[in-house]
Amino acid sequence: MKLFYLDCFSGIAGDMFLAACIDAQLIEAKYLAEKLSLLGLGKIKTETKKVERSAISATHLEFVTDRETHHHRHWFEIRQIINRSKLTKNEKSRAISIFQSLAEAEAKIHNTTPDQVHFHEVGALDSICDIVGAAIVLEKLGIEKVYASKINVGGGFVQIAHGRLPVPAPATLELLKKIPTYSSGIQFELVTPTGAALLKHLQCEYVYPEAKWESIGYGAGTKDFSGHPNVLRLMRGENLSEFRADETILIETEIDDMNPEIFPYVQAKLLAQGIKSVSLQPLLMKKGRSGHLVRVLCDATSFDKATEILFRETTTLGLIWQPVRRKKIDRKLIKVETPYGKVRVKLGLLGAEIINIAPEHEDCRQLAEQSGVPLKEIYRIATENTKKYVGQKKQK
Repeated sequence: MKLFYLDCFSGIAGDMFLAACIDAQLIEAKYLAEKLSLLGLGKIKTETKKVERSAISATHLEFVTDRETHHHRHWFEIRQIINRSKLTKNEKSRAISIFQSLAEAEAKIHNTTPDQVHFHEVGALDSICDIVGAAIVLEKLGIEKVYASKINVGGGFVQIAHGRLPVPAPATLELLKKIPTYSSGIQFELVTPTGAALLKHLQCEYVYPEAKWESIGYGAGTKDFSGHPNVLRLMRGENLSEFRADETILIETEIDDMNPEIFPYVQAKLLAQGIKSVSLQPLLMKKGRSGHLVRVLCDATSFDKATEILFRETTTLGLIWQPVRRKKIDRKLIKVETPYGKVRVKLGLLGAEIINIAPEHEDCRQLAEQSGVPLKEIYRIATENTKKYVGQKKQK
């Protein structure tokens, strides 16, 4: 499986991503310019040069055109530009998807609708080229999975059309929700809105993968910091494992003095916060007392919330936690038809091979209650129809 790893120790911006791809010789600057010229914004040229950022050689990228003068655009205007262009259907779809997330973030911050969002810096030529260029590159390279490091966001303030705002800027921070971030203390905006939108679109796993690297590139940011390489490092390679891996946190606590009827409520509350897993095991504790071991798996962004719930909702006075690694297979959710209604079915994938079929319990339960058919029969029909559906897809 082909994959990317984005090493974001100096944040990420759209132009840095494209420059890193060029530096790694995954695409040519000329190809990018030719494709972007199909937008109808004039003939777009790519200007690249080799620079040094704290002794690391990197590629810096800029876009220029013979026509562009307009810098502020509404989202619906940009969408029209993309839809009317001569790009491929998939390139258009991906570019619109990235821009849509930006528009939704801006709309939330300014209490308006996405179509009414007025892009200032992001509506300029270079930002449009960053996002559309990323869509073009991702479609051309056919990368199946993207991993990334934790994201260094920088700090301080940034001056934009809306005034002087804290770093990360509000829309950027909205896009970075559920993404692990930190600041190394550099007083500069290291993650731009286009970079944050790209991360959201890629749905990265934030862990270093087991891989054999084939290409490495460095995309330079415009600012040159003293003692800090302002570059995005991009690596493309081949996955060494058939399984996906991620990092998670295991929390455990032993409880022997709480009404067991409370446990289901605590479990439901934890799962409602997006916790990966909550389980309960019976224990024989000190002095022969019966107790329970509560085990919680969560990611770093949910850790504080999970521990707060455990302290507030149970009688525990302490807990232990440790980072652990998981191996897992890919999953895909589909809907299949049955004589009694649709059922969501989770497929477990090992590469392209389907090795597990799991109908969603809630869907099956609702259909069983509505039809009077035994639940196990709904499960059986859903499983058989999934096998038929998968077989038909293979034949096509």
